Amino acid sequence: MKYCRMEVDGNAVWGLVEERAGALWITAQLDSPWKTEPVALLAEPLLLSQARLLAPVAPTKIVCVGRNYRDHAKELGNEVPTEPLLFFKPPSSLLGHGGVVRMPSVSSRVDFEGELAIVIARRIHKFCPEQDVHSCIHGVTVANDVTARDLQKKDGQWTRAKGFDTFCPVGPIVETSIPAQAIAAGLVVETRVNGDLRQHGSTADFIFALPELLAYITAAITLEPGDLLLTGTPAGVGPVRPGDTVEISVAGVGSLRNSFAAEAAH
Repeated sequence: MKYCRMEVDGNAVWGLVEERAGALWITAQLDSPWKTEPVALLAEPLLLSQARLLAPVAPTKIVCVGRNYRDHAKELGNEVPTEPLLFFKPPSSLLGHGGVVRMPSVSSRVDFEGELAIVIARRIHKFCPEQDVHSCIHGVTVANDVTARDLQKKDGQWTRAKGFDTFCPVGPIVETSIPAQAIAAGLVVETRVNGDLRQHGSTADFIFALPELLAYITAAITLEPGDLLLTGTPAGVGPVRPGDTVEISVAGVGSLRNSFAAEAAH
């Protein structure tokens, strides 16, 4: 199943997404992404590209993994971690497909980071790596871990640099049919800035695979249904400028596109 979240008459609603003749259409409204039965079919199917899309997730928390690709760790001059490096983004940082990332005036360098994101399926506490990983995955989507790189280095801890409003674009849809085995085998993650390819990686190159990540995270933090896990970014991250458009694609999942603009003066 594919689904989205969109704004209709000022309200956030979930929509069932279907592929027809090579295009994605919103065909029905869903009560929630956890219920596959549509509330009501739309009188007229709506092209996904014509909807006012919101982030297709509503997590209690966004857990992120830093430096989960060796080449990315090396490109920033960092050691390859010996255990997962975790940080949070607040839900207030979420932004939908097509939204504008606001670049804060306190930062002189804002970077893109294309990633595969996992939507958690059930409550997970002290996950054992030998357990069924697939039962933990409700679906997958595309994310951009936008980072104020200069503030990340200045602050030491990453909360501010990663947590600005609009710094977590996600979408455009959640795909629930991709098995954990496909992630382990390798989904291609690519990022383009103004059409130019900047990142090309595969989830097969994770330093820490999903079973290890879930075990490490849930040893300390209980994950709830709907929580979001950003799995790390491949090499090739770099700065953006106001007016740039960043498009991140994950094979079999979709493409997330957002523009960047300088924060308006107050």
